[in-house]
Amino acid sequence: MSAKRRVFLSATGAVVALAATAAVAVAGPEAKPDGPSGSGKPGKPAAASELRVMTLNLWHGGAKVDDGLAKQLAVIRKHRPDVVGLQETSGHSAQEIAEELGWDHWQSDADLGIISRFPFTSEVETSQAAAGVRIRIDEATGQEVELWTAHLGYDPYGPYDACFDGMAVEDIFQREAQSGRTPQAEAIAKDLAPKIAADETPVLLVGDFNTPSHLDWTEATKDSHCGYGQVDWPVTKIFEKAGLKDSFREANPDPAAVPGNTWSPVYPKHEGSTGVDEPQDRIDFIDYAGDKLTVKDSVSFVEGDPKPVPDQAGNAWPTDHAAVLTTFTVG
Repeated sequence: MSAKRRVFLSATGAVVALAATAAVAVAGPEAKPDGPSGSGKPGKPAAASELRVMTLNLWHGGAKVDDGLAKQLAVIRKHRPDVVGLQETSGHSAQEIAEELGWDHWQSDADLGIISRFPFTSEVETSQAAAGVRIRIDEATGQEVELWTAHLGYDPYGPYDACFDGMAVEDIFQREAQSGRTPQAEAIAKDLAPKIAADETPVLLVGDFNTPSHLDWTEATKDSHCGYGQVDWPVTKIFEKAGLKDSFREANPDPAAVPGNTWSPVYPKHEGSTGVDEPQDRIDFIDYAGDKLTVKDSVSFVEGDPKPVPDQAGNAWPTDHAAVLTTFTVG
């Protein structure tokens, strides 16, 4: 992608890399507190009639802004997710956030993390560039979900091939496979297939997929995507074929009206504050499968008005991605 590339190890030890992209983030509503008043920590919901799921790329574990951990915690405390899939934890952020909140957590050696106000009930499983764990969200009923977090390969990056190089779609798709994203998605879909088919425990796949969605690049949105009409981006098509639904597009079916872009609040231009316009896209997702989950609402959001790179250190928002938060009804 751009010169601002970051390289990490996945939970499986495979190299996973991410670079910069850009998006207009949608401001999300502040969640109502469900913890003790003035406690400073989210409390466990009395029942699991709703489940709030977040995905958040932490941008070098929060190291690119001042007081990164405090700002990460502020996001969690304000928006009150129940479970969060994390990327770019730098081998420590999931543990640090969870310890401050008193939550369960899993932390990879470098990149991925999962935190939950509910207890984990299994060992963590891994796939290519992804990892997941079972979480009991209701002790009374025993209801569980599986939460998987993923961080797919970054280079070559499809919107750059389209917007900067004007490539034909078939050439772009060849480079999607070259990036690692397509085989990673195929491997994840294969590993999740029996879980989805069993339809006993809802499955959530969240993360930074480093690709746009076929639900977003349509004839109606081609003016926002460098003149391209319908593009059936392979990763999101693979997950859709596997039985996973895109919760954001379930809640916001019109991509022209609600783009939901997550890349990047601090890269409006290719070099941050300079260069050509950066392609604006939704590359962070909360996908799900299972009849027990129904999408109630989904938003992408950023706090405040972050300054672009290289002036981001004082931003209240601790990352270069927008977060995504989906509220599900359970039952």
